[in-house]
Amino acid sequence: MFPSDPNGNRNIVTYHRRMPQLSISEVAREVGLRPSAIRYYEQIGILPSIQRTSGQRRYDTTSLHRLAVIQRARRTGFTLDEIRELFFGFASGTRAPARWQELSQRKLVELEASIDRIKTMQRLLVRLQHRCHCDTLDECGKRLLKATN
Repeated sequence: MFPSDPNGNRNIVTYHRRMPQLSISEVAREVGLRPSAIRYYEQIGILPSIQRTSGQRRYDTTSLHRLAVIQRARRTGFTLDEIRELFFGFASGTRAPARWQELSQRKLVELEASIDRIKTMQRLLVRLQHRCHCDTLDECGKRLLKATN
């Protein structure tokens, strides 16, 4: 039988087990990073300062969770400044979906601009392949200057 409160709700009894403390190499293996990257994230403040035991960093699962978010953000193209904003650039209590949505929307606009630049570069390269009949680069330079004037 579970103990109940006056409203008849069951109280869940939880036992606080000590969270496992992992070394930096164990964390690095778990999240697929180099230990130097983890230290760097701590140094720049996107990973909170870590507890040390006998001079060694000891990480708990919250650190693993934070590093998983950092990894996902890096893989989707976010800069370290944008990741810092993800964690610290919103009002306290702002839920994760709102944070991701705002930053993702900005990143998508940035990607669209990059796509446009890449398409322009692609067109120029194709033109260069088919239209350049210069004998020297100096001749190319003269023709390019003449075309822009």
